[in-house]
Amino acid sequence: MEIYSPSYKRAKGVKTHLLIPDVIYCVHEFEKDEYKDYNIIVMPDNIRGNIARVRNWIKDNLIKDKGLIIDDDIEAIKVWDIKNNKPILIDVNVVEFIEKGFDLCEQFGCTLWGVNILGDKGSYREYTPFSLNNTVSGSFMGFLNNELTFDETIPLKEDYDFCIQTLNKYRKLLRLNYAHLIKKDHKNKGGCADYRTVNKEVEQMDLFIKKWGSKIVRVDKKKENKKTPDINPIVNIPIKGI
Repeated sequence: MEIYSPSYKRAKGVKTHLLIPDVIYCVHEFEKDEYKDYNIIVMPDNIRGNIARVRNWIKDNLIKDKGLIIDDDIEAIKVWDIKNNKPILIDVNVVEFIEKGFDLCEQFGCTLWGVNILGDKGSYREYTPFSLNNTVSGSFMGFLNNELTFDETIPLKEDYDFCIQTLNKYRKLLRLNYAHLIKKDHKNKGGCADYRTVNKEVEQMDLFIKKWGSKIVRVDKKKENKKTPDINPIVNIPIKGI
């Protein structure tokens, strides 16, 4: 099992290696010298500027059958402590946690697994530690003999789209509802934030909805009239189960 982390214009801001020392940062040729102090693999410059294309390159050239793609700014992985009603650090080594995740993925017969997208208590149901028909974030995606590719026409919604593709073909994916990531998200410079704009987000959202239809992908109607457009889609998967 290998753990890869795409990184772009963020050599001074990467953090995942502090959590997972063996992580391999995947960086472009033009900035490889800036990452010389880290464990890296160099990717061609002609795939830069499109995270879906980058993920496909990593998946096709490095992962092939089994591996994890994780963001470069992960600070911790936490789980909910129900007794004290607060999130706490996982009680095992992170690599051990990932290995157990792949083991569970195989036992559930899934080809993709991840953790909860949100870390607030409202998103965690203590009686449903696992789910098989929800999406996971591109910040943490474990692949197990998954033959699909990321859609390079919607690189700002590529993780949602890949999950829907997986559910459409394989009928399930594993999400560990009890665990979530600690990271800075959009506050960190570099990465996708380097080319993400509100106009592009809106354009990508429209393409995403057209691809799958409004019954599966839609925007939050409660936020439609706000000045700032809603960039996080609501995904409804028409597959019964948890």
